[in-house]
Amino acid sequence: MKRQVLVVGLGRFGASVATTLFNQGHEVMAIDHHEQRVQDVMSQVTYAVQADATNEAALRELGAANFDLAVVATGIDIQSSLLSTVLLQRMGLQEVVARAQNEIHGLTLEKIGAHRIIYPEKEAGERLAHNISFPDVVDYMELGPGYGLSKFTVPPSAIGKTLEEADLGAGSSSGLTVLVILRGNDVTLTPDRFERIQEGDILVVTGSDEQLERFEAPGSNG
Repeated sequence: MKRQVLVVGLGRFGASVATTLFNQGHEVMAIDHHEQRVQDVMSQVTYAVQADATNEAALRELGAANFDLAVVATGIDIQSSLLSTVLLQRMGLQEVVARAQNEIHGLTLEKIGAHRIIYPEKEAGERLAHNISFPDVVDYMELGPGYGLSKFTVPPSAIGKTLEEADLGAGSSSGLTVLVILRGNDVTLTPDRFERIQEGDILVVTGSDEQLERFEAPGSNG
């Protein structure tokens, strides 16, 4: 579904959010008070505007209240982040997503009406730590303490086996559930236990960190 998204703050994070959303087909207005940052994304979003997002009159003039969603991507300037969030929330946007530097910042954003709080630095750090602990893991998303969704390349010992033979999937002793197999440009959703693993396959699984570690341990899956 195409949405109208307002992105406030065009540092590395904000610019990435704005350009990615635009590439996904959304209508994106990106604003920042730094002229160069606006120029850098001018050709990569629907509208790029130099403006002060802590100024209510400026936001109203830009039609901020008409957007479906706003992302307040301002990071270091906490005061600006809070003020922009308050103004956008007060304008009645359906959803305001705000970036937080730390827990106190996040709690404050929540108190003043942000609908969703994100911690990019914290999440990036967790992914890096997980990748170091589990070298075969391509990506990781925490679903709860010690439990997550992992995307990893299959170990050599699993190549040529079915998911059942590799001790993966529903009812397996590994405890891991395979949600997706990525094979080149092909995507297999919820594969059955007889699906044979091929070299180069990437699996998306859910399970605990302990279960993933056991599966990756040498000789753990045959």
